[in-house]
Amino acid sequence: MVSAFSCLAVQESHWTKTIPNHKEQEWDPRKLDKYAGIFRFRFWHFGEWTEVVIDDLLPTINGDLVFSFSTSMNEFWNALLEKAYAKLLGCYEALDGLTTTDIIVDFTGTLAETVDMQKGRYTELVEEKYKLFGELYKTFTKGGLICCSIEFPNQEEQEVETDWGLLKGHTYTMTDIRKIRLGERLVEVFSTEKLYMIRLRNPLGRQEWSGPWSEISEEWQQLTAADRKNLGLVMSDDGEFWMSLEDFCRNFHELNVCRNVNNPIFGRKELESVVGCWTVDDDPLMNRSGGCYNNRDTFLQNPQYIFTVPEDGHKVIMSLQQKDLRTYRRMGRPDNYIIGFELFKVEMNRKFRLHHLYIQERAGTSTYIDTRTVFLSKYLKKGNYVLVPTMFQHGRTSEFLLRIFSEVPVQLRELTLDMPKMSCWNLARGYPKVVTQITVHSAEGLEKKYANETVNPYLVIKCGKEEVHSPVQKNTVHAIFDTQAIFYRRTTDIPIIVQVWNRRKFCDQFLGQVTLDADPSDCRDLKSLYLRKKGGPTAKVKQGHISFKVISSDDLTEL
Repeated sequence: MVSAFSCLAVQESHWTKTIPNHKEQEWDPRKLDKYAGIFRFRFWHFGEWTEVVIDDLLPTINGDLVFSFSTSMNEFWNALLEKAYAKLLGCYEALDGLTTTDIIVDFTGTLAETVDMQKGRYTELVEEKYKLFGELYKTFTKGGLICCSIEFPNQEEQEVETDWGLLKGHTYTMTDIRKIRLGERLVEVFSTEKLYMIRLRNPLGRQEWSGPWSEISEEWQQLTAADRKNLGLVMSDDGEFWMSLEDFCRNFHELNVCRNVNNPIFGRKELESVVGCWTVDDDPLMNRSGGCYNNRDTFLQNPQYIFTVPEDGHKVIMSLQQKDLRTYRRMGRPDNYIIGFELFKVEMNRKFRLHHLYIQERAGTSTYIDTRTVFLSKYLKKGNYVLVPTMFQHGRTSEFLLRIFSEVPVQLRELTLDMPKMSCWNLARGYPKVVTQITVHSAEGLEKKYANETVNPYLVIKCGKEEVHSPVQKNTVHAIFDTQAIFYRRTTDIPIIVQVWNRRKFCDQFLGQVTLDADPSDCRDLKSLYLRKKGGPTAKVKQGHISFKVISSDDLTEL
C-alpha cells in the first residue's frame, strides 16, 4: 500500500482523480461549519470508476493508527484512502496479498505490465536496453506510473540492504527519467555525449542508493550548481536519488510499468476492453467454460476474441483480469481462480469461432496463476489473432475483463457465431455446404525478367467474390508468406485460386496462379504446385511454385 501511495503521488492527474476536489475535502479550522466528517474517493473497479464515501473514523490501538499512517501528525489522506479502498473490497483483510500493481491499477485505471529485467538481458543487449529506456520515457511522459524492486531468495532476506544501499523486496517509485545531451566540457568529463538517467524514490525516505550518481558520489562533484539546474538533475524530495540506466538495469530485477490508457491519443484508440464471462451449459456449442489448453476436447468452448494488427512490429499488451473474489472470503470462496489465456494467429478473413486447431499458429501464452490479473506483452506481425481466455479447470463460472493496448488500433471484438447465419439471402443464393481452410507457406523460384530486377511478391487468395491479400515481401524470389484464409463455399465447383503478384510502382505484375478444387476428400498434407497462367488448372506452366496446405470439410463447425 505504501509503495502504491508513493507511486500515485508522482502524477497529479492520477491522484486528483482518485481524490476528487481534494481542497474542498480538507479539514479547515476556519470553516468548521462545512466539515461533516465525510470523505469521497474514486476507484477504477473492474472497468468502471466507482465512488466510495467513508466517515472520518480510523481504526487505532492505544491511540495509534493500526494500518497506514504518515510521519506528519496532521496528514491522514493515505489512511483515509486505505479505508475507502478496504470498503470497496469488503474489509481491511481483503487488502492482504494484493500486489502493488493491483492497487495502482485500482487507483488509476492504468494498464499494468511486469518486466523481468534478468530475462530481458538488458545489461548484455545494448539495443534492448535503449529500447527499454525509450518505452519507459514514453510511458512516463504520457502520465504512466513505474516502480521497480529487487528479488529476495527467501523471507529472511526481505528488506535486507544490498552492497549499494538498496533494499531487497522493497518497491521503489520512478519520479523522473531523462536523456541528457552533454556540452563539450562535460563530454570530456564523462566520456559520453548523452546520459540516460532515472530518478527513483524510496517511499520510506531512507536507505538510498550509494553507488554512482548517489548524493555523495564523485559524479556530482563534477557538476556545478548551474550544470545540475540546466540538466534537470535535481532532487525535490527526501528519499529520492538518481542512477544511470546501466546501474538501473544491473540492480533491479522486476519492473512494473502502468500505462496511462484513459484518453485517446490524437483520436486514436490505444485501448480496447470488453467484459465477458465463463459460463456452463449442457449444450457444448453454448458452453463457455472449457478449461486451459491441456483440455484439448473442451478448450475451444471458451469465449473467443479476435483483433487485427494492421502493421508489423507493434507491441501489443494483453491483460486478463478476473472478478475479485476477496469480498466472498467469509463464504469460503477462494481468493482467485487460476486463469490464463492463449493467443493464435488465424486466417486473415476469419469471422466465426475456432473449432479445431489444424493450421493456426500458437502465437503466445500467458502464465497460468491464481492472481487477479495475468498479461502477455509481444511484438506481433500484421494479421488477425484470436485470444482465448480460460480458467485452468473447466466447468467453472466467473466474470473477466479483457483489455488490449497497442499504439495502433486493433479492433477487438468477440466471436460469437459458429457458422454463417441461415438467412433469406443465403437460402436464395445457396447456403454454404463446404468450409475450406488454406495456408500458403511460400512462393519460390519466381520469375525475373532480368538479373537486377526487384521482385516484391504478394498473394491474392480468391474464392468467388471474396479475396484475401497477403503482406508484400520485399526484394525476393523465394518468399515466405504463411498466409491463411478460410472460405465458406456453396459447392466445390467454386475453386480456390491462389495468385502471386509483383508489387510495382505503377502497375503490378502477374507472376502466376494455381487453381484448387479443395474437395473434402483431398489429402490434407503440405503440397507444392507449379504456377500457371490464368485459365484454370490446365493453363500453361510459368516459372515458380507455391507450397501450401488445404483442408476442406462438409461439417461447417469442424474448422
